[in-house]
Amino acid sequence: MNLALPLLSLPFNEMLPAAFLVFARVGACLMTMPGISSPRVPLSVRLFLALALSLAVVPLLEPRMAAAVGNAEPWTLLRLIVTESMVGGLIGILAQIYFWALQFMASVIAAAIGYSGAPGGAVEQTEPQAIIGSIITFSALFLFFVTDLHLEVLRALLASYSVIPIDSGLKPSAALVDITDAFSSAFTGTLRIAAPFIVFAVLVNIAIGLINKLTPTIPVYFISMPFVLAGGLALTYFLLPELLAFFLSEIGQFLRSF
Repeated sequence: MNLALPLLSLPFNEMLPAAFLVFARVGACLMTMPGISSPRVPLSVRLFLALALSLAVVPLLEPRMAAAVGNAEPWTLLRLIVTESMVGGLIGILAQIYFWALQFMASVIAAAIGYSGAPGGAVEQTEPQAIIGSIITFSALFLFFVTDLHLEVLRALLASYSVIPIDSGLKPSAALVDITDAFSSAFTGTLRIAAPFIVFAVLVNIAIGLINKLTPTIPVYFISMPFVLAGGLALTYFLLPELLAFFLSEIGQFLRSF
């Protein structure tokens, strides 16, 4: 009850626009952040989660809201709603970029060890994904929530009201720089994750090519495939915990630098 008391200082005709402006930024962030934006999460759950979080945030931002929505014209409110949605979506996308990069590199890993032939259900997307890729993506997403890194996204969301006030607007140049830096760091980090499997694939294919040159009448590909699969599974078994820990360290460091 005490959290709702600051909101009562706003008149009713300003209370609803203020709450909707908060909902625009918070809801857009939740609709694009990792895990919650997954198509496997029902839309109603995401909507109620965004509403609950918005109602928790509104009292904390009451002074800034009073200055933004006080005597604002309808077109000004519409512009603020669009801007707030873009800011919230940008924060969620910056965190989601790491999982897009991991999903891409997981498909590369599956192709490198020969497990890309039988696609399964993806976690973050609607299109099919290799089973090994789904395991890697789901494990990283599970650890993302277990280690409370999703709270770093929410912390960055609250801190964004100090960096990007409600009536300041979004600077496209700064947003493009942030997105470019996120893509660069995400794909560099996930490339390090996929590097052992890429090296394994290169060495195995060189060895298979040499054997095929020495014995062209033997179907080397079909004979070598079980060994390639076994080697890829062994490599995944021994390296996956360390690779996931490295991924969490990279994305955690990035989120804390918001």
